[in-house]
Amino acid sequence: MDATGAKGATSIVVMGVSGSGKSTVAAGLVERLGWEFAEGDDFHPPANVEKMRAGQPLDDDDRWPWLRSLAAWIGDHERAGTSVVVTCSALKRVYRDLLRDGHPSVWFAHVTVDQELLRERMRKRPGHYMPASLLQSQLATLEPLGPDEPGASVSGAGSPGIVIEELLSALDSGRGLHHGSGEAPS
Repeated sequence: MDATGAKGATSIVVMGVSGSGKSTVAAGLVERLGWEFAEGDDFHPPANVEKMRAGQPLDDDDRWPWLRSLAAWIGDHERAGTSVVVTCSALKRVYRDLLRDGHPSVWFAHVTVDQELLRERMRKRPGHYMPASLLQSQLATLEPLGPDEPGASVSGAGSPGIVIEELLSALDSGRGLHHGSGEAPS
C-alpha cells in the first residue's frame, strides 16, 4: 500500500461544522474528480437525527456508531481501490483518528467559515434537521485539523469554485493527485 491507500485510492473527508459548505464543496469535488460520493449525514441512525431535530447536541456515545459506519464505508472502498468523497463534521481529532485508523487513503478537507457567515447560512437552510441553535455546541467541540493530520484547511467564505480549486491544489501537493485527470496515482 502506498501513501494514498490500497491500489492508489484516496478518500477525501470534507469536514467542518454545519453550514460550512461541506455538501457544496463535496459536490464540486465529485463533479471535478468523478469519484463516488456519500453524504455523511445519511449514515446517522434515526435516533441521532431525531435528537438533533429536537435541538439536542449529539454526544460521543451518539457519534461512535455513526463514525464506525463511515469508517467501514471508507474501508470497503479503499480495499476496492475506489477513490471517494464523503462529508463528515469530524469535529474532534479522536473522531478523525477513528476514520483513518487502518485507512491510509483518508485525507481531510477542512472547510472553515467565521461564525457570522455560518449563522447566516444556517438561517437560509429551512427544513434541515440541524438547527442553528446547535451551532455553538459544534464550534465549542471543533478541534481544527492538526499539522500532523493528512489534509488541508481552507476558508469556505469564497465561491465554491475557489474553495474547490484550493483543496485540489493542496491535495495535489500532499498526495500527488493530478486533479486534471480525475484519477488517483497508482
